[in-house]
Amino acid sequence: MLQFFARYKFLGIVLLVLSAIIITLFYNALKPIKQLPIYNPSMIDAKLVDTTIQHIKKYHRIADFSLTNQNGKTITHQDYEGKIYIADFFFTTCPTICPIMTKNMADIQKEILNDDEVLLLSHSVTPVIDSVAQLKKYALEKGVIDQKWNLVTGSKKHIYELARKSYMVVLNEGDGSPYDMIHTENFVLVDKERRIRGFYDGTKKEEIEKLLADLKILKAAYDRS
Repeated sequence: MLQFFARYKFLGIVLLVLSAIIITLFYNALKPIKQLPIYNPSMIDAKLVDTTIQHIKKYHRIADFSLTNQNGKTITHQDYEGKIYIADFFFTTCPTICPIMTKNMADIQKEILNDDEVLLLSHSVTPVIDSVAQLKKYALEKGVIDQKWNLVTGSKKHIYELARKSYMVVLNEGDGSPYDMIHTENFVLVDKERRIRGFYDGTKKEEIEKLLADLKILKAAYDRS
């Protein structure tokens, strides 16, 4: 009996290894692939969405844009064509949540520094104050790398419409002033088709970790396609 087991010991080990491989392959094949949602206006808190688009349930895209960055360069949607990017809204003189948001965005910048697929985009909600010179000063203070991260200013109307009709992350002040807005702490994950794939609290480390994890999921989806 011992001779029998000794003779077939190697075969048994091979069969066990093959069985483990087959079970693993079946598990991976049957395991659902995690996918990120595609956000449309009807899914978002109405306070953050312009009334003209609150009814939209599909096909929402970030609109074309043309703004000016910290170097005085015109930045448009074409600079982000074929890229995944993370967007937010801020202002350089904000004393409360903006410094935390900017620090966390700088941490994201470190993570994506060598990733050619991913960029960052921060919009000023006080473009009258945030001139090119002011944005450049802020960029230098916060460690902004020009090739990865644009801080942009422009007409208040254009930024307001982007905030309320495209990214859906800014409150209307409601005081009757045209295009006045209160920015939120949200970071927005945008895919290569200009669709919103996630919202994250830019003041919380755990939310930044979730954003980076979702970024990997989004990139993996493109790798599979």
